[in-house]
Amino acid sequence: MGTEYGRRQAAIYDAIYGNRNGKDWHAEAELLAGQIRELKPDATSLLDVACGTGNHLATLAKHFDTADGVELSAGMAEVAEAKVPSATIHVADMREFDLGRRYDAIVCMCYSIAYPTSVAELKKVLSRMAAHLEPGGVVIVEPWWTPETFLPGYFTASAYQTEEQAITRVSHTVRDGKTSRMTIHYTVADADGVESFTELDVLSLFHISEYTEAFESAGLTVEYHPGPPTGRGLFIATAPR
Repeated sequence: MGTEYGRRQAAIYDAIYGNRNGKDWHAEAELLAGQIRELKPDATSLLDVACGTGNHLATLAKHFDTADGVELSAGMAEVAEAKVPSATIHVADMREFDLGRRYDAIVCMCYSIAYPTSVAELKKVLSRMAAHLEPGGVVIVEPWWTPETFLPGYFTASAYQTEEQAITRVSHTVRDGKTSRMTIHYTVADADGVESFTELDVLSLFHISEYTEAFESAGLTVEYHPGPPTGRGLFIATAPR
């Protein structure tokens, strides 16, 4: 399912993605915490599905007594564990995870919800989330671009440098049927030399209606809110009480 980030990507993820396009993990997490509080003021527990290196969790852990994560990549999970020692990070597939407990809120950010390869897989992911929700619990999901908003041929470049290392990232994205295929080239230089490697991200281009149908099939009531925090908007859903 899409790309499983290895340890090479995990080691540079925060440096390169924390400095692209004004990314502000803390501000995004504060926004999520506020939205959760509006819908479930008594929320004390949260699960971050596809938590990556724990950038959102680091802030969310200050708002909730329990803030755990699910992450497919062992390399990313190791970084998250070190960053948020109070959290339990489960290395698991978002389509199949079963943690044996429920949470007041679940979030899934950074368009990770687009890694499922079909609507059927998308429904599996959302059914797993619903199964881990307390009555009245809240789910917030950030989607990828839709078939209508995706820009084929999009390319971008960014660079990051400290006294320890220099990193460049160059990407190009094309449309392939119902998916986008993003090829990313990294070059990392440090005192030991220069290393280059390539990553391929395959992300499904789901329609808003397909997301909505998947939420509803999981028994959740959902609304789509276009715009913030990244221009792709958010799906905000609640479980029955």
